[in-house]
Amino acid sequence: MVLTVHTDFLAVGCNRHPAAADWDAVSGFVAFGADRNIAIWNALNNDHRGICALLFGHTDKVNVVKFFNRTSQERPLIISGSADKTIRIWSLDPSSPEFSKAVAIITDSETSINAIAVEAHSGIFVTGSADINVKIRRITFLENGDVHVSLLQTISVTPRFFPLALALSPLTDSFSSSSLILAIGGTRSITQIYVSLETGETPEFQLQATLTGHEGWIRSLAFVLEKEDEGSDLLLASASQDKYIRLWRVHQGQELPPAVTANASSSLGALGKSLSNKAHRFQADGLEYSVTFEALLLGHEDWVYTVSWFRDKNKLQLLSASADSSLAIWEADISSGIWICSARLGEISGQKGATTATGSTGGYWIGLWSLSGRSVISLGRTGGWRIWSYKDDQNRWLQSVAVGGHVKEVTGLAWARGGGYLLSTSSDQTTRLFAEWKRSDKSSWHEFSRPQIHGYDLNCIDSLDDFRFVSGADEKLLRVFDQPKTIADLLKTLSGIQNAHRVGGPETASIPVLGLSNKAVEAQDDEQSSTGLTEAENEETEPSSKNQDLSLDLAHPPLEDQLARHTLWPESEKLYGHGYEISTVAISHDRTLVATACRASSIDHAVIRIYETKEWREVKPALKAHSLTVTRLRFSNDDEYLLSVGRDRQWVIYGREPDPKKKKNQYHLISANPKGHSRMILDASWAPMESGRTFATASRDKSAKIWQLSNTNENTTLSTWSCTTTITATHPMTAIDFLPQNVRGKSYLIIGIEDGSLQLYALEMREAVLEVRASHSFDPRIVPSRTITQVSWRPQENSDGTHEDGQRTWQVAVASDDSSVRIYGVDLDEIRA
Repeated sequence: MVLTVHTDFLAVGCNRHPAAADWDAVSGFVAFGADRNIAIWNALNNDHRGICALLFGHTDKVNVVKFFNRTSQERPLIISGSADKTIRIWSLDPSSPEFSKAVAIITDSETSINAIAVEAHSGIFVTGSADINVKIRRITFLENGDVHVSLLQTISVTPRFFPLALALSPLTDSFSSSSLILAIGGTRSITQIYVSLETGETPEFQLQATLTGHEGWIRSLAFVLEKEDEGSDLLLASASQDKYIRLWRVHQGQELPPAVTANASSSLGALGKSLSNKAHRFQADGLEYSVTFEALLLGHEDWVYTVSWFRDKNKLQLLSASADSSLAIWEADISSGIWICSARLGEISGQKGATTATGSTGGYWIGLWSLSGRSVISLGRTGGWRIWSYKDDQNRWLQSVAVGGHVKEVTGLAWARGGGYLLSTSSDQTTRLFAEWKRSDKSSWHEFSRPQIHGYDLNCIDSLDDFRFVSGADEKLLRVFDQPKTIADLLKTLSGIQNAHRVGGPETASIPVLGLSNKAVEAQDDEQSSTGLTEAENEETEPSSKNQDLSLDLAHPPLEDQLARHTLWPESEKLYGHGYEISTVAISHDRTLVATACRASSIDHAVIRIYETKEWREVKPALKAHSLTVTRLRFSNDDEYLLSVGRDRQWVIYGREPDPKKKKNQYHLISANPKGHSRMILDASWAPMESGRTFATASRDKSAKIWQLSNTNENTTLSTWSCTTTITATHPMTAIDFLPQNVRGKSYLIIGIEDGSLQLYALEMREAVLEVRASHSFDPRIVPSRTITQVSWRPQENSDGTHEDGQRTWQVAVASDDSSVRIYGVDLDEIRA
């Protein structure tokens, strides 16, 4: 049975590819590649609801996304190309529950798709792939709403280079002409111009010109008609890794347009040799055309990734995004006609801090215009978007709240003990904090802090309380972090989380140059800040943090720049002892113990180490039982037991020392099952206390098992646990979690599957056995597209499982290898046994 579940929150970062996003001029949606999914975001929605949907179907990373609209009345199409060698065409319908569906799949490519250009009015689109082929295709709309795609021509690029940028446009705006012009650029410094010649019903593109001048790879191309008037010239912008943008003019007629000669550019010194006014002539529809160099735009300090045109009547503007972490808006001066930079958005050069973990943004990979030209968006290295809108009353561009998320596999989740916020860790080496932004009549989830920006892939996390957490990474130690006062105040103001900060905590944190540990930063007055540090200490401090304002007095969640610089949590402790990378961490419910394990291939390293949280000392001896990596640790609800599962296919239970004369923090082995499953066990969870001593395990053998305490030997303190229920699936089970408390006498168990699906089970005690009474599947259209790595129910304070409004809706967070963090709302009233 399919369970009705609503998606409360989606967080995912955009793939770092210059062609991985597009902003639709008709629907207003932004579509971008997010791992193997396509995220849909309404960027200008005032409710700030974030990502609307994730479309899945590709089996590898999405490299390029383009909208395809013939008329404003038709549903927009999305054309996507992926590293899985396929092209998919999606029909977007925001009013339907499906939101979108794939209407065509093209599988004739032999390598990754890297570029797409569209000309919707003629139904033509062009694709470029890593096999050095450019293919011309036509879309035909069928009566049933589907589309048919036909291959018209294959161009084998000569000289050989990988096509990275394509641009397609009608040669003129005249209805009497059906010729198209195609520009191809890539891993050479040349741009090739092809023009279609009508041969019957099928256009045939032929090479007409090769434009030279750039001294690096061509990363982006864009055509635009210079004016709305009939017979207007066509302009082509080309962006290159040589840090420059070149403009080219396509002119109709035998006479050349007025242009600056190469000799007139002698004032540019060495650049003069690359400026040429050679006219490239060709014919189309019986008319003469020429392509000439128009202008060289200088200003960026690093590779230019994308260029995009915007035309308002006869005013042209060009938006460029560069690896120098800036967006530039270019327009021609009215009096002289010289192209100048009229606005520059993004990073200030002196604040980049290129050698620090929090300073370098890695540049902007994408720049896109809105329909009105009053807003622009850009993509940064961290996968997060930035959006600027022009404000007439202030005569400047202002940044506002956008979306973002992890850009690699999400490996761990942890709710704050009170459920106020959610923490996530990822292989992208960041820890992120998500919370609800509550306004008078609206609420939406956002990233409020980036507590940890690390140099190693992060593997696991757990909350110690509402203001501390512990994380483990691909290093031999664990790190403990304290919530700074700035974040506590921000969460209190915008999320209503009270008393989230303990007295005497740090103000904020920063990372030293080339360091891995977040250092606490206390508030200082100007005199102290200038004289209280030695010259050497000043040099070691991150540049952006020397004079930063320690407060985050914001009326909205932090912007991407603020998240990367001013929302770190200071590190308070390091926990040593393991010999290999940390694999899992768990914290006891009474907050006094931290249990950890590391990757291992022998019994000597597959130990569990326990640390007490008062003085952060290890409780010895380490617990030995496993022979391979421990994959999950879970304390029972009363902390009397510690459960461990591992790759050696066994589960082990340790009991807390009952003798008050001995160390209470010590655990000892009381039960183990070396053959708990036939393949590795990946996750485990304890049932609520109302269901007795019960836990569940999830395994790669495609089963989950419910284990219950059946016998305890009082003389030896050993106990026997029996498997009372087995749940099977068609794919390996990778994540499992019990609802923290029973609701109306039932226990609820959620299981994440390797294929991304989610199952919810209602269990009830019958004759001392916890049995499955009902099972429900999450809608396959809203679940992740890759392996689920962790599931976690949000803690709830009300014992009857209700919110303040009385609704029995529980939220569950889901982490996945598809780089997404999702929060679902589940109404337990819908579940019937």
